[in-house]
Amino acid sequence: MTRALTLHPDRLLPVGPATRDIARRLYESVRELPIISPHGHTDPAWFATDAPFENATALLLQPDHYVFRMLYSQGIALEALGIVPQDGASAPEVDPRAAWRILASHYHLFRGTPSRMWLDWVFAEAFGLEVQLCADTADHYYDHITAALATPAFRPRALFERYGIEVLTTTESPLDTLEHHQAIAASGWQGRVLTAYRPDAVIDPEYEGFRDNLAAFAALTGEDTYSWAGYLAAHRQRRAFFAAHGATSTDHGHPTALTADLAPHEAEALFARVIRPDVSPADTELFRAQMLTEMAGMSAEDGLVMQIHPGAFRNHNPAIFARFGRDKGADMPSRTDYVHALRPLLAKHGNNPALTIIVFTLDESVYARELAPLAGHYPALKLGPAWWFHDSPEGMRRFRHATTETAGFYNTVGFNDDTRAFLSIPARHDVARRIDCGFLAQLVAEHRMEEWEAAELAQDLTYNLAKAAYRL
Repeated sequence: MTRALTLHPDRLLPVGPATRDIARRLYESVRELPIISPHGHTDPAWFATDAPFENATALLLQPDHYVFRMLYSQGIALEALGIVPQDGASAPEVDPRAAWRILASHYHLFRGTPSRMWLDWVFAEAFGLEVQLCADTADHYYDHITAALATPAFRPRALFERYGIEVLTTTESPLDTLEHHQAIAASGWQGRVLTAYRPDAVIDPEYEGFRDNLAAFAALTGEDTYSWAGYLAAHRQRRAFFAAHGATSTDHGHPTALTADLAPHEAEALFARVIRPDVSPADTELFRAQMLTEMAGMSAEDGLVMQIHPGAFRNHNPAIFARFGRDKGADMPSRTDYVHALRPLLAKHGNNPALTIIVFTLDESVYARELAPLAGHYPALKLGPAWWFHDSPEGMRRFRHATTETAGFYNTVGFNDDTRAFLSIPARHDVARRIDCGFLAQLVAEHRMEEWEAAELAQDLTYNLAKAAYRL
């Protein structure tokens, strides 16, 4: 049986009539503002080549680990969804239509999840579909979406412009040549697709191929990356290269938020131990900690905004990691300390108002206890939005409730989508705008703020804060 697909115009807005009316007015004032997407993991090749997306599965299922991790949790093999193994073992080729049918027949699993909201928005708003996705409508969806993707209106650049994306930032390793970003710049297209410097591959000794990565780092820069001085010089060189190609930020995905401020001779000795194959776990963590402080110092020099994304236990499922590699839905949140962990970095750089360090968390218990007080004091520190597992209506509300009274709104940086799934960008930003307007409306209804102030804040949270924080 097929059912109508509808998006209620008041979805996610407060239930009380008076508060909802305020929220409606606030939302209407920001609904059509351009999208600032300052951090994410979409593929710059999409915009360099502007080639059509292949089909519904390639666009909406296979890049989105939010989606396929849910299916995997219900016993569906990733191979059946067309996720390609990286372990060298053979796997049967999967018909993308068959993979889509699996998603359709299991779409009920997503009830109440952010993925359901984002996908329904894409289905209704982007593709004009009017019936819900289910087993009976799977082929209708697949044919309709795939046919649309073959038209000029659904090319990557056309979608970028259609949804008012003013700037979009991808994330690349220091070993990346940025050839796609160079191709975009040379094409004459006016869309702003920037890069961000993500040095984990040459900073984290536990990253696969770390020592080989150092060799590639040396070949790329001409520096001796097996000496401490040469290694730091290589980072400075690549950061300058990224900045020359539009980067305004760096990004650091460490397991913890630990930082250190070692004396130069201690840091040099630590590096000598780290490049050995028998590096200890303690030295591995200390090196990551030292490098966060080194990167903050370089950001103070070159002006790149520093993002720290700690607290993910990466690749928790060893079987999935061995067969499919990174970013396959098996990363898990973990408890994270910030007050003690960040103190060495903040003692050295936190009082510099010209430096911007944006900190994220997967540990909601630290919002009010640690992160809001830290951001409410140190000039260099700002709070990133509710992230990853908490990029959801309730997660966003919890973030605002827990941080606003201590950090205020202006020690936060608006919203970023942090997505690999392109069309979820406008869907996610719409959710964030609705949630923020609902939160502001509550403050107005309680006479804690005037509506004109809430309207200014709605503009700031939607557009101005992200643009200013990321120097865009």
